[in-house]
Amino acid sequence: MQSINESSPLAAPSAPRRPSVVRRAVAPLLALLLITGLWIASELAVPAELAPLSARLQGFVTVFLGIFIEALPFLMAGVLVSSAIHLYVSAETIQRLSPRHPLLAALGGSLLGLAFPVCECGSIPATRRLLTKGAALPAGIAFALAAPVINPIVLISTFVAFGEWQMVAWRAGLTIAIAVTVAVLVGSAPARTMILAPGVDHDDEHDHGHCGHDHHHDHSHDQPETIAGTLRQVLGHANAEFFEMLRYLVAGGMLAAGLQTLVPQQALLALGDGPVISVLVMAGLAVLLSICSTVDSFIALAFVNSFTPGAILAFLVFGPMIDIKSTLMLTTTFNRRTVAVIALLCFQFAFFAGVAINMLL
Repeated sequence: MQSINESSPLAAPSAPRRPSVVRRAVAPLLALLLITGLWIASELAVPAELAPLSARLQGFVTVFLGIFIEALPFLMAGVLVSSAIHLYVSAETIQRLSPRHPLLAALGGSLLGLAFPVCECGSIPATRRLLTKGAALPAGIAFALAAPVINPIVLISTFVAFGEWQMVAWRAGLTIAIAVTVAVLVGSAPARTMILAPGVDHDDEHDHGHCGHDHHHDHSHDQPETIAGTLRQVLGHANAEFFEMLRYLVAGGMLAAGLQTLVPQQALLALGDGPVISVLVMAGLAVLLSICSTVDSFIALAFVNSFTPGAILAFLVFGPMIDIKSTLMLTTTFNRRTVAVIALLCFQFAFFAGVAINMLL
């Protein structure tokens, strides 16, 4: 994400970087690996030594395509809604609805995603804009943590993936409870400067960074005058975000399919059966995968038969709050110590909730 100075129209354009030798070699190697895998799975002129892998690779392709095709429409819907809100919804509108009482502000912030459905890529920049305009700290923190789950697109995708509203209720309830608790605890600091990153606690009209995409002007002062112009601007922003999110979906789907088809089930069950270790593994996996919340339900579904219910819920609740990408993005809004505290509290609550569910169920 660019800094404020870099996003200014007066900033000098940076010189294009030449890709490194390693980066240039990644694409051909991946293509070669893909072609080799498809060849082995096809069973056409495959050496006898590699024949046992054909069935496993066929299963891998089947599972991966099932995850990918089922999740793709929700990814597309998520980036379109996120882009439209990012470009055209005023932060002042949300601020006027933010109560000043810490608990009410946190609860209201955790529910804002129902009206403004954004994934973690959209919730953190939106939180920064809210806080620069004076929104209550608990509301901003709760919105950043809960909005990736508490929005119609994610709730519907969770129901489509699992086929039952009970999982949706558990995921939404735990997310709201953790987001509100963390927001009240962290947002009750005596001074906003103890929580926020430098430069956040004032109105900055040039802060339009979003998920690593560049915006060199303020969209609120450059609205297109026609429907076609509006559509082009939304699609242009959504296009960049879609392809950025797509790679996480592909990587997560391949990992989930690989664990289901290539790794012996006994090894998965050894990790997934324990009421404690299973929660730790799935929480760690959620952080490493950094999957968009609009599609993570389909990734989690692939682990249902191998991991405990508490571990699956920890993946669905903790992952959208804290992953590699969102943690780095949070440092643009909150100082590093606050981000560390938020991440630790979210992990602790999600972990204990997952273990408690395993013990009770």
